[in-house]
Amino acid sequence: MRVSVLQENLQKGLNVVSRAIHSRPTLPILANVMISTDDDRLRLAATNLELGITAWIGAQVGEPGSITVPARTLQELVNTLPPERVDMDLDVRTRTLHLHCGGREANIKGMDPSEYPVVPSFDADRAIAMDARVFKEMIDQVVFAAAREDNRPVLTGVYMRFEGDVLTMAAADGYRLSVRTGPLALGIGDYAPDPIIVPARTLTELGRIISDEDDEVQIALPNERGQVMFRLNSAEVVSQLIEGTFPDYNSIIPRDYQTMMLAYTDDLLAACRSSEVFAKDSANTARVLIEPSGAPDIPGRVIVAGQSQEKGDAQAPLDASIEGETVEVSFNIRYLIEVLNVIREDQVVLEMSGPTSPGVVRPAGRDDFVHVIMPMATGH
Repeated sequence: MRVSVLQENLQKGLNVVSRAIHSRPTLPILANVMISTDDDRLRLAATNLELGITAWIGAQVGEPGSITVPARTLQELVNTLPPERVDMDLDVRTRTLHLHCGGREANIKGMDPSEYPVVPSFDADRAIAMDARVFKEMIDQVVFAAAREDNRPVLTGVYMRFEGDVLTMAAADGYRLSVRTGPLALGIGDYAPDPIIVPARTLTELGRIISDEDDEVQIALPNERGQVMFRLNSAEVVSQLIEGTFPDYNSIIPRDYQTMMLAYTDDLLAACRSSEVFAKDSANTARVLIEPSGAPDIPGRVIVAGQSQEKGDAQAPLDASIEGETVEVSFNIRYLIEVLNVIREDQVVLEMSGPTSPGVVRPAGRDDFVHVIMPMATGH
């Protein structure tokens, strides 16, 4: 193998694929990155057997070939190189990759590429397409609600359902639920895959990889493999699916309310952050008081309050448009902050049906995103 690439492109490609490498891989070769030529591009691939990422970068290929080398070593080396052309030559006999860049030289010892796990090929004929920016936003608005602990593995994943020309994504951890819908580019036609559960970590990494250069995400399910594949302009991600049945999230979403609040997202977020300073000492518990004014021309009032027995307390009031009854509820303020962080609209709606009922958070004027937060028991 003899190939030349730009240092910045090689650095970017390695940063993308290294997300699939565990700090403590189960097999020595899984600490390596696969480097191979692919026509006039260089292909970089890494996997931990659950998540695999492949990236392509432009290259001048003098002689085709492939090798696997320690990913961290190569990444650290490339990060130190000047922003110039990197020439790479492989000594097949010794499996040593020689690098030359701006007068600097290095040799990295590799391993037999035939021992590297095979990444399935992408089946473009059965792929479902979606706008990349919409898909990235959907990931951001759902993935944070997935469970961190794997007591119930299905809750560590994101449920994805393809129906007609709509993709629905949902995640829940037992305390909150996020559901987001988005339009598929061409619908699913005759191809109607069953719903799948994708590990939240996979979608988190995919969301980080999607860039402004990506106009479309293609989604494919390799036959009988229990896997899902995502294709971008110059990268592919393959992931194992989570087996099991996702909870009936529709039954969790309240259909009516007794109190509805409309507030500016930034104002409510700032109030929550003030109270969090003290609420973090009380299991993140903060009180939210919603009071209508009783007069049609006067805004209602919302007070977000956090308290610490040792450090003190904080109260943050804000004006809001409020319909219905006065209600006071305790939330995990961290959960409220996390959902407000992913709402792009200027205003947000909070619906309540009493202090012990779930709260429903929605962006004002949109019906494609809903978030449900369970209240916290305060002992009062």
